[in-house]
Amino acid sequence: MGFDQNSAAEKAKEDLSKRLGIDASKIETASVSSKEFPDMSLGAPVNDEMSAQMIAYGWEITLRADGSDYHYRGDKYQLRLKDYKGSNHIVVS
Repeated sequence: MGFDQNSAAEKAKEDLSKRLGIDASKIETASVSSKEFPDMSLGAPVNDEMSAQMIAYGWEITLRADGSDYHYRGDKYQLRLKDYKGSNHIVVS
């Protein structure tokens, strides 16, 4: 499976909808921008994860629901949720 900017944002919206228990139509895509990340975990490693220390290119996706912002990071191969309830989550890898 490979992502592009649009499919990564849609998958993020689908994931957040499930996590919050709300319809995806109630989630706004606040921004999607290209970004360089410091490592292959897109700067959002999960507990005890080791990742290659090289620049990774992808997207930072900010979704908004119920007055709160949620930050996803993605590239062609993975999608991660950053700092949700105090920890990072791998959505697709």
